[in-house]
Amino acid sequence: MRQILFLIVFIFAFGNKGYCQDSLLIMFWNVENFFDYTDGGDGESDKEFSSYGTRHWTKKRFYAKCDAVAKSIMWIGDRYGRMPDLIGLAEIENKGVLFKLLKYTALRKYYYEVIHFDSNDRRGIDVAFLYRRSVMDPESISLVTPEIDGTRFPTRDILHAEMNISNRYSIDFIVNHHPSKFGGEKESVGRRNAAMMALKMLCDSLGKDNIVAMGDFNDNPEGPAFDIIDGQLINLGAELHSRGEGTIRYEGKWDLIDMFLIGSELSGNAQMEVCRIPFLMVRENKHPGEKPFRTYSGPRYTGGVSDHCPIILKLIK
Repeated sequence: MRQILFLIVFIFAFGNKGYCQDSLLIMFWNVENFFDYTDGGDGESDKEFSSYGTRHWTKKRFYAKCDAVAKSIMWIGDRYGRMPDLIGLAEIENKGVLFKLLKYTALRKYYYEVIHFDSNDRRGIDVAFLYRRSVMDPESISLVTPEIDGTRFPTRDILHAEMNISNRYSIDFIVNHHPSKFGGEKESVGRRNAAMMALKMLCDSLGKDNIVAMGDFNDNPEGPAFDIIDGQLINLGAELHSRGEGTIRYEGKWDLIDMFLIGSELSGNAQMEVCRIPFLMVRENKHPGEKPFRTYSGPRYTGGVSDHCPIILKLIK
């Protein structure tokens, strides 16, 4: 009887959350201008986000954001019954920001490791991975820089890490932050197409179906750039977008520009969700509803974290 009760509790605890023993929880989040508070001489954005810059980005404000990011990740751990096994991040200034996040907040007790490389982005922001070394280890790491007509242009690199999961199987994780629509839709579509082509070529070179690509693609799932990857990766954001869900909100309307694209081998056991963390949402002034609570509203410091909601992938291998 005792064994039967244990089995019932086990099935309820894990089955109710959609997990089994052989499962992963993956997170992606654009944390919006996660700069340190010093001017390292690496461009205007670095100067802007410093104690003496126009944003007056002080040590106190920086560590307040670190604490809020950590609290958000731990909220997700509580919501889903486990801490994320791997976290893809966008808009990170440098590796030092991540080391401070992991050393000086409550995340230090979860033993995350960092994968990050500086890119040639004009604003000085990059993508990165945090992963729990008790769950996975990198077997190989590579970078891809998008090109137009054989010429690299200043944008974020695409970061790839093949991760060995508990010495049992491997998954290729790819984190993206594709060019924005700054300068207009028509002027920027070529840059997003180039970034998507770089992702496609990377997937071709891997020659596998156990791929999880995540990121801020700066376009909704029906954007033309997604035609490039159609048939190779399955867009888990398409159905959510059709239901009106989104990760950013503009003029009272949700757009879903952050999403997971996965290989066919994983598609039957994967579920994507948008996380609306209560303390990271704020009421809109001009429209009904809530929007993500960002760090700045124009030049004014408001104390939020990001204009993006994080997304979650529940994956059963």
